[in-house]
Amino acid sequence: QVQLVESGGGLVQTGGSLRLSCEAPGIFRINIMGWYRQATGKQRELVATITSDGTTNYADSVKGRCTISIDNAKKMVTLEMNTVEPEDTAVYYCFANIRRSPIATNSQTWGQGTQVTVSS
Repeated sequence: QVQLVESGGGLVQTGGSLRLSCEAPGIFRINIMGWYRQATGKQRELVATITSDGTTNYADSVKGRCTISIDNAKKMVTLEMNTVEPEDTAVYYCFANIRRSPIATNSQTWGQGTQVTVSS
């Protein structure tokens, strides 16, 4: 099982910015990678994803204030969110669909999650 390494998050003031990074060390290839979030009492929802060729997908709630980028060499994705709101408060989970080696099949994995709290 690949262990995703998440970083970033914490306490952010309303109107501020946050940056989350996720690395999948030691793998052969990223197919798609990104971030989901789960607020208390709500279902986990998409924030943004990106494929290895740079195709992105954003939730409507973050379009225009969120950018996701990929570094295929470092096997890392970074999410930057501007103008954060209290509604962005959630546990953010990194998601990855990867190939661990040239002969392996594709597999999916999740990070442990990182708390983001936006203070009003």
